[in-house]
Amino acid sequence: MPIHLYWGDDEAARQRALADRIEALVDPAWASINLSRLDGADAVQAARALEEARTPPFGAGARVVVVQRSPFCQACPAELAAQLEASVALIPDDCHLFLVSDGKPDARLRTTKRLRTLAEEHGFTLPPVWDGAGQIERVESAARDRGLTLAPAAAEALAEAIGSDGMRLASELEKLALHAGGGGGRGGPITAEAVAALIGGQVTSSLAVGDALLAQNPAEAIALVEALLEVGEPALRIVAALASQIRGWLWVCLLERSGEQDVAVISKAAGIGNPKRIYVMRKQIRGRSPEQLLALLRRLLDVEAALKRGADPGDAFRDGFLLAALAQPGSAPRR
Repeated sequence: MPIHLYWGDDEAARQRALADRIEALVDPAWASINLSRLDGADAVQAARALEEARTPPFGAGARVVVVQRSPFCQACPAELAAQLEASVALIPDDCHLFLVSDGKPDARLRTTKRLRTLAEEHGFTLPPVWDGAGQIERVESAARDRGLTLAPAAAEALAEAIGSDGMRLASELEKLALHAGGGGGRGGPITAEAVAALIGGQVTSSLAVGDALLAQNPAEAIALVEALLEVGEPALRIVAALASQIRGWLWVCLLERSGEQDVAVISKAAGIGNPKRIYVMRKQIRGRSPEQLLALLRRLLDVEAALKRGADPGDAFRDGFLLAALAQPGSAPRR
């Protein structure tokens, strides 16, 4: 098919798949003419992409037009939608239009419905940070795509170290391949010991930070946040992950207080995709009150406000976490 929809928040996997397709389709000798990369956030460039996709390639190989931040399956203006409808039937078989976006296509849009009848669609989504099995499967899949072999415990160790950072996973796999193969990546399977030696000191996640806060251990939470900040994790992303985690706990706590026991009902109300996660969350919040969870959430919102006002991330988290521990009813922070 000449039209391809590539979407999802796993940017590393998405870009790797796109690069592989471009390499297979475009003749390197004609790439300067037959390969175009345009920004769909600019309506002029989006319209230009439709024009270029209708132009047959020069020389050998196919023509490829890549539209990053594609608007056609999101909030597509009526004029651009009309141009798309007029163009799709005119794209030659040896031209390929790649529409790339972070978000999932909006199935309600007419343009999405139209494209899905014509296009080859691929989704590249990151598993949730709490989905350990999904994280491990993603690591194993990324390793297979690179022709690498992971020892049984290595995938789990790498998933714990990387979390949801697809770009970092790609970088660390390249590093581990060189370590295992002396430059070729063929010296044997990647071991858990190699993961520990190269990136073991960086193992943490936002979920572990939330667990430490719930356990009223602000010192551990601050140390975990500092480790995340040191490896380049954006401060606001940490806040977003913690807010989602604490809101989930709060929903489960409130629904159980109201007498609801059906995990399917609780997971739907709390916006949690996997009902099995409810059993884990129940154990985590046992003995906690909604007031404690609300106090944590309020302090986290204060951290977010401080960050957006330009505060140093380390200082914002330290102040917020220590005050959150003091705000826990009937308890003092652990050291």
